[in-house]
Amino acid sequence: MRSCPVVQDHAPAHPFDHSYLRDADDGDKLKEECGVFGVIGVADASNFVALGLHALQHRGQEAGGIVSYDPEANFQSARRFGYVRDNFTSEGVMKHLPGELAIGHVRYSTTGSKGQTAIRDVQPFFGEFAMGGAAIAHNGNITNANSLRRELIERGSIFQSSSDSECIIHLMARSLQRTIPERMEDALRRVEGAFSVVAMTRTKLIGVRDPLGVRPLVLGKVGDGWALSSETCALDIIGSEFVREIEPGEMVVITPKGVESHFPFRRQASRFCIFEHVYFSRPDSILGGRSVYETRESIGRELAKESPVEADLVCPVPDSGTPAAIGYSLESGIPYAMGIIRNQYMGRTFIEPTEQIRNMGVRLKLNVNRALIKGKRVILVDDSVVRGTTSRKIKEMILDAGAKEVHFRIASPPTAWPCFYGVDTPQREKLLAATMSEDEMRDHLAVDSLKFISLDGLYRAVGEAEGRKKDCPQYCDACFSGEYPVTPADQMEQGFQMKPAAE
Repeated sequence: MRSCPVVQDHAPAHPFDHSYLRDADDGDKLKEECGVFGVIGVADASNFVALGLHALQHRGQEAGGIVSYDPEANFQSARRFGYVRDNFTSEGVMKHLPGELAIGHVRYSTTGSKGQTAIRDVQPFFGEFAMGGAAIAHNGNITNANSLRRELIERGSIFQSSSDSECIIHLMARSLQRTIPERMEDALRRVEGAFSVVAMTRTKLIGVRDPLGVRPLVLGKVGDGWALSSETCALDIIGSEFVREIEPGEMVVITPKGVESHFPFRRQASRFCIFEHVYFSRPDSILGGRSVYETRESIGRELAKESPVEADLVCPVPDSGTPAAIGYSLESGIPYAMGIIRNQYMGRTFIEPTEQIRNMGVRLKLNVNRALIKGKRVILVDDSVVRGTTSRKIKEMILDAGAKEVHFRIASPPTAWPCFYGVDTPQREKLLAATMSEDEMRDHLAVDSLKFISLDGLYRAVGEAEGRKKDCPQYCDACFSGEYPVTPADQMEQGFQMKPAAE
């Protein structure tokens, strides 16, 4: 195995490219996993991939990479820290990524060196095999990566990154199968956890979802070519027609001749991540035939039915709480208002992050509309409460602006368990709901009331009229229920304790 040529791998370009705001603000949100995108059969495929990754930027802002193939230039790659718009829009970079076949990846680290990503951790990963080269981009998390890594190192594999995804390349290298798609099947049969993979050879674009379909992957038609994407919103940006979702456990192999599909894994009931509906996916995407925006509005309506309260205004915590707040307002009849305004242009601060600036945290991103809030009883609608630090700061801002009462309504059940399937979640003891009841959380946040949507209510909002099936849940909801559809073997090895069966 050797590395694909890399175009000018640089350290962060901005001297103040600090991630300290994660602790002050974004550290109180579950972090999006990653985003993957691939195109075959169109000229300058890497430009289409860059546009697709730009649309998927919400799924990972830490780094991104693109690999392309051209018969004359062979495989070429570029990997960068930071945003797609800052790195993959210059002619100087994109001209080195020629060809009609390319894949890309945007990353937020969920394994490896979190917050200290090295360029070698940035995907797509590349391997040279006897039958030719291949590159892969992976969204999800391999729950048995540690044991696989130990086994592979003992057999002589040399790892170049701290990412769990690199295990797939090494397993492919050791497979005895004849073709790269067959080697990929062989490798993924050894893998546990969640994976949506977009891969490429010299002539093929490949997409695979794990048997439970935890992470999303969709297929689109673009001109005479094809596209694979984490979400439909990225197909829209390149003018691609949405064809269908890749099914759980399905592998598609795409060539200029068309799409071949088969199911290399044992069929299982789907357990798609329900938090994709709540927060991760963009509201203009389609999941399972449903508009994400309409689903979030339905969550707000369900929340208003379950937890009504007398108030003057319904205000979202922007931007992720907006659709649910609209739904809550429509169902309750309480006026909707933008009581909190988001600074859309903050990005990375140009100010050296002193302690005083760090304490500003939330205020750098959000500001209260004082004229609207003063003297009002306010319902704040947010998508989730993780550590509770952001919620407390927003409550203080609202009270400082003269609000009479503050009521929190949360568009997801209490997040009491960490996710091990591709989401960066705090350790369980740092999750507010893991150590406090709803009433205790209300007192801790010092608000007039706090209510979460019920798990059954969330299921109804995403289209399951009868609610959650206790014996066979329709979604992965482990972060709420503690019921993990795949045993997190690596975490168990490190002492993580699963929820007792009787609990």
